[in-house]
Amino acid sequence: MLDTSARFDRLPNAIGVGYKPQHFNDLRADPGPVAWVEVHAENYMGDGGRPLAQLAALSDEFAISVHGVGLSIGGETPLDTAHLTRLKKLCDWINPASFSEHLAWSTHGSEFLNDLLPLPYTAETLTRVADHINQVQDVLGRQMLLENPSSYLTFADSTLSETDFLAELTHRTHCGLLLDVNNVFISATNLGQSPQAYIDAFPTDKVGEIHVGGHDEDQDDNGAPLLIDSHGKPVVDPVWALLDYTLAQTGPAPVLVEWDNDVPDWPTLKAEAARAAVALST
Repeated sequence: MLDTSARFDRLPNAIGVGYKPQHFNDLRADPGPVAWVEVHAENYMGDGGRPLAQLAALSDEFAISVHGVGLSIGGETPLDTAHLTRLKKLCDWINPASFSEHLAWSTHGSEFLNDLLPLPYTAETLTRVADHINQVQDVLGRQMLLENPSSYLTFADSTLSETDFLAELTHRTHCGLLLDVNNVFISATNLGQSPQAYIDAFPTDKVGEIHVGGHDEDQDDNGAPLLIDSHGKPVVDPVWALLDYTLAQTGPAPVLVEWDNDVPDWPTLKAEAARAAVALST
């Protein structure tokens, strides 16, 4: 493995972007307001090659956030210990300033589903998710952040609100939270709720990162608005406004701009980062 001894031990209250290899040279030459980068853990679980070499170089210049998408924290089955071992190897090597995962499930038996699926908010699922979070934190030897999902439906058997569910998880496990503002806007729109009321109820004192990103707009079978969490477009004005509202609650925090599909050139992404920097500075 490459030497990655130069480290940032925490994310700065500044702007980050989701790192894409095609931006490697431009990001280093002209980062603009970007002070940290997020990488998806599953893209860096190999034993070498260009991805790890680029990540090592970036870690000398930027704080690193590792974001997992494959642990299936909310799944009914035990966590995949082989996957968790690979994740530990990556985190031990790169020693990220932050590690996060999703409040979702993506496995069924031995099958991996290429999606982040919701779960009911009940006492049973609360205990299971808390056990999984504790297992992850024990194995990694570090705190993890848990991200609020984007929702398209609710479960009839849910007995807790999402914000109460997340708050109780932080109490039981001492995990932190990743507050995805775009996900809040998507869920509130799809479910006919107030995104500001969600932020008001959110345990903002546990927030370690804030995310914004783009989404697609569609309609359901009844013609009502249906938003899809695509990360493939610019952030829309209502989400920027919700970011302002959120930062008024949290105070300065690390803010990430996500753009994972139909990835633009670096100047376009840097312009989104610059807009996020304005929100963070006001």
